Amino acid sequence: MADIRPSGYSKHRKPQTYSRRLGTRATPAQVLLSERVGGMLTLLVVIAVLPLLLTNNYQYDVVVNIGINAIVVVGLNLLIGYAGQISLGHAGFFALGAYASAILTTRYGLHGALALPLGALGVGLLAYVIARPILRLSGHYLAMATLGVGLIINIVISREAWLTGGPDGMYVPAIEVWGFELYGGPVWYWIVAAVLVLAVWLSLNLIDSPAGRALRALHGASVAAEVAGVDTTRYKVMVFVLSAVMASVAGSLAAHFSEFVTPDKASFFHSILFVTMVVFGGMASTFGALVGAAVLTLLPQLLADFASYEHMILGLIMMVVMIFMPKGLVPTLSGLARRRRARS
Repeated sequence: MADIRPSGYSKHRKPQTYSRRLGTRATPAQVLLSERVGGMLTLLVVIAVLPLLLTNNYQYDVVVNIGINAIVVVGLNLLIGYAGQISLGHAGFFALGAYASAILTTRYGLHGALALPLGALGVGLLAYVIARPILRLSGHYLAMATLGVGLIINIVISREAWLTGGPDGMYVPAIEVWGFELYGGPVWYWIVAAVLVLAVWLSLNLIDSPAGRALRALHGASVAAEVAGVDTTRYKVMVFVLSAVMASVAGSLAAHFSEFVTPDKASFFHSILFVTMVVFGGMASTFGALVGAAVLTLLPQLLADFASYEHMILGLIMMVVMIFMPKGLVPTLSGLARRRRARS
């Protein structure tokens, strides 16, 4: 008798694709337009072409910050968009990654390339310890618990001046590779782009795996998923830890790129900004998260000439999008495109 796993799949059966389950074969056009193939190709083309359009360091700084925010938001989208678990404290994990790199390189003399994975490992262990109790909560109780985690991290970073520099922040040395410092927008553009591509690739593969289907089942109906044999606690903890590690990696990259860190990176506003990027671009859409990160990082720069009205204009744009595009920017536009193709 075949060994049936809790996810409903036998280890003796071949992995099922979407077309195999429906008894159909995907056409080359459908494969090319899919997120996993077409989306990745589009992302790679954009990354390859974009440097040709950037003319100064300021533009590189903006694009690198978009990439760093996108890494965080791709992980947060797995937690919020697919697993349905809210987090209002992810800026805390972002700041922990930044300060881990700053402290390990400045206080203890570790190489930056070693400090980054060590910081991610420490944040992952902390997230695992935190996730076990708080993910038993749901709804606004879970939101308040994650908010409390972020506030505690912010307070600790601000108060422990002997270690973190307190409100004044601390300097982060540049990473050296074979005697050369990794410095400047063009260099960091390719570093952040490589990490972003890896994050998107991991996210898309996770979504198409049995674990991704378990996350979607968890989001749809937690009780029904448990009845079907899905270990909901395990998957909640897994995706929470993964999103925290991705935020930590992005924080370390941001610290070495700017060569300075402050407690503002763990602020409540920063956490809300990450969540807003997910919702604005489209929950349960990996490339929607990328678009949300790009738009909400770029908009304040474009509205710099309207400094007195910047927040009002930004809020108005978000209200209009949420009213007329409640599913988010990318899912709504892609749905309209599919309906138009079907009619034609």
